[in-house]
Amino acid sequence: MSTSSSSNCCAPEGSTAAARPRRPSAGTVVIALMLLLGTQPISTDLYLPSLPSLPGYFGVPVATVQLTLSVLVVCFGAAQLPLGALSDRIGRRPVLLGGLALYTAASALAMVATHIGALVACRAAQGIGMAACVVGVRAMLRDLYAPQEGAHMLARGSTWMSLIPLLGPVLGGYIESHWGWRGAFAVLTVFGALTLLYVATRLPESLSRRGTGRWTEGWSEILRHPGFWSYTAVSSFTYAGLFSFIAGSSFVLVKVLGLTRQEFGFAFAFVVSGYLIGSTVCRHLIPRRGLVRTLRLAAWVSLAAGTLMAGLAWAGVHHPLALMVPQFVYTLAHGLHQPCAQVGAIAAFPQRAGTASALSGFVGMTLAFGVGYWIGWSFDGTVYPLALTVAFWSAAVAAAALLLVPRYAHHSHAE
Repeated sequence: MSTSSSSNCCAPEGSTAAARPRRPSAGTVVIALMLLLGTQPISTDLYLPSLPSLPGYFGVPVATVQLTLSVLVVCFGAAQLPLGALSDRIGRRPVLLGGLALYTAASALAMVATHIGALVACRAAQGIGMAACVVGVRAMLRDLYAPQEGAHMLARGSTWMSLIPLLGPVLGGYIESHWGWRGAFAVLTVFGALTLLYVATRLPESLSRRGTGRWTEGWSEILRHPGFWSYTAVSSFTYAGLFSFIAGSSFVLVKVLGLTRQEFGFAFAFVVSGYLIGSTVCRHLIPRRGLVRTLRLAAWVSLAAGTLMAGLAWAGVHHPLALMVPQFVYTLAHGLHQPCAQVGAIAAFPQRAGTASALSGFVGMTLAFGVGYWIGWSFDGTVYPLALTVAFWSAAVAAAALLLVPRYAHHSHAE
């Protein structure tokens, strides 16, 4: 575990003369984490209840509608690479403000889209704006805090952020029933504008020294680092399992198992409540157990959840609860995995936190894009593709957390 205090963690190595940025209050950081990280779940979860109605509205197949999710993810992943390096060069704050402005404008344009191609393009722009938000705030967290303290702060922010996906599907179902899918993008526009206002007025710059050189500088060092890969594997695999459910649950629960869209909203909120519980527990576990032992505990919970979901499907128990209960447990474990894995992946790179965060995020979102395509392609009117896909990723994240992280965690200075 790093012994440097959080007050000097952002000073460049070998230098005592660098100006230290003013640290905002803990409450300000937690609210910023909630809003900026919340752009990702609210952009998917608020929109999910509208997905089944879009093929009929635009006259396109399900696979085409799934592009509105997949392109969001792939642009979110790809944009992190240049934006992470840019945040190391010009600072976190300009990247955050520019990304939020783009996100808000794209949401407003999506609200008035009349063709599926225009909606897909707006979702792509939303993904780029989301990337700026997530990369910028994760790097800012590394600027301000030592790794274990940063993981604790991220867990605090994630606890409050989980209220967004918790309420999102319920609100989305209500909006879909009364105002249609355009209403969801109206809410996203307001959310983006309010977040932009908060960052502009409350969040100072955290980067003490700007980087120089090419935007790919430092990639080779990061990509050769075993600690980076072990934690990135955990964060990527656990999100792949979660995104499998995000991408496929509305079709399976509504089209196959017969829930109404409003019932689906409540069902999804139940599943997401697991993340609220998991991130809350994570806040208390990290100071006592550290990152590695917390991840090992979460690994067993993930594996149990995936095994239960696959076992119920194979046993012929095709009921909404047979998906919802195991996914609730999986999402609880996700709330333990993500704060530890995301902070651990960038812990060894205090001067390239933006770049390391971007590379880790790119790996995870590229994997999620493939998972989203697989879910759309494999949908056959049964529960099996979704249940078995979640089970596969539960085994993968358990293997990464139990085998890779304990072996390579000491390389990252995160434990």
